[in-house]
Amino acid sequence: MRTMTVAFRLSCLGLLLALASTAAFARDTLPSGLAAKIDRIARDALAKSGVPSASIAVVRGGELVYTKAYGDARLDPRTPATSAMRYSIGSISKEFAAAAILMLQQQGKLSLDDDVAKFFPALTDAGHITIRQLLSHTSGYQDYWPQDYLFPLMERPTTPAFIMDRWAKKPLDFAPGAQWQYSNTNYIIAASIVQKLTGQTPFEFLRQHVLSKLGIHDAYDTNLSALPPTDARGYSRYALGPLRPSPKEGVNWLYGAGELAMTAGDLAKWDIAMIDDTLLQPASWREMETDVLLNDGVASGYGLGVFVGQMDGHRMISHDGEVEGFTAGNYVFPDDHIAVVVLTNQDAVGTFGVIGKGIAEALFEVHDPAENEALAQARAIFAGLQRGKIDRSLFSTDGNSYFDAIALQDYQSSLASLGKPQSFKILAAHERGGMQMRAYSVTFPKVKLDVVTYSLPDGKLEQYIVSSAD
Repeated sequence: MRTMTVAFRLSCLGLLLALASTAAFARDTLPSGLAAKIDRIARDALAKSGVPSASIAVVRGGELVYTKAYGDARLDPRTPATSAMRYSIGSISKEFAAAAILMLQQQGKLSLDDDVAKFFPALTDAGHITIRQLLSHTSGYQDYWPQDYLFPLMERPTTPAFIMDRWAKKPLDFAPGAQWQYSNTNYIIAASIVQKLTGQTPFEFLRQHVLSKLGIHDAYDTNLSALPPTDARGYSRYALGPLRPSPKEGVNWLYGAGELAMTAGDLAKWDIAMIDDTLLQPASWREMETDVLLNDGVASGYGLGVFVGQMDGHRMISHDGEVEGFTAGNYVFPDDHIAVVVLTNQDAVGTFGVIGKGIAEALFEVHDPAENEALAQARAIFAGLQRGKIDRSLFSTDGNSYFDAIALQDYQSSLASLGKPQSFKILAAHERGGMQMRAYSVTFPKVKLDVVTYSLPDGKLEQYIVSSAD
């Protein structure tokens, strides 16, 4: 329902919580140390934020390769989280609602460019607002739940018609297509279109046409009731106070906009379909993942039910979600055949994003089987530069050209007095420009330096550059 909208934006709260974790399963072998690094990222984020638990899933090479849960799914009685437990995924449900509309378009039952008036003519400016604008949050309809808490009316049951009557018959917040503004009201209308055409609630339609086809058989409809005791419990805080059980939204407030709950592994099955262009027709996936332009041609950063962007140069299709007691993030990198799912059971925190970003960055790091050899070489070259010398057989022609007489003199005069490093460690390894990049941190009592190297496929060093880390 509510969305954090800017992934990874909230800082952690600095509270400690004892952690418990379940055993993981994998259908593929992760590179040495990667699973341990993922575990460390998740545990550290939970410890710093005080979020009770997290459940993650990792897709690599287009396959589900890792699932694991950390912390406590329920605090009273204390119940360790497991990968089999379901969490509310909040507004990530909008990806599925958009898929339902795209399926109906594939069947010829509607068009994304149909006016809303074709289905609900009494709504404000319905003859000038399209289904595409609903799904892309460019319609101008006012959001019925921008608050980060449950206001009293939402504790009581409602109907989609009531929400539309109260919020979608108001004056528009802006002219259709003029701005991008997140609005849950858009998805109440879109889901109501699905039900009007099919006679099924959004969840019923998804269960029959989407979830079952993906092998997701135990997704839960939190629009009707809270998750049972065998699943995760949602929690909230007042300021920095203790964790307290979150209240539950009334029936139909999550209708079509945030009703789904499932395991992280099941959500990853959806991500794999997105990566492989299955379930929907390829043209439908393209429509979902295409950045919708505003009337002035400016990109909105949003497609149909998904944010469209990049992370560290990798195309990313994503959405986050928040309902009472739960926050979640889903990050798909279709071109890299990678996806990361993070589900947590506390609202109003960005811990899911800290974990998701950390895992994604770890997945994009190149496994470096020559790390130890490269580290030894880097240390030896540094010691030589402190004496104004290099072994030119280690360098390419370009690399040797960098170390002219002036460069060697400056390296020696500025580094010799530092003495032996207290530590010399590798920080990262990536491929770039057909070369292997490695970044090192070199620490002295009063100085910290960075070393960045590039190696050609034949092992020759194209670059070895030392700079201040300050």
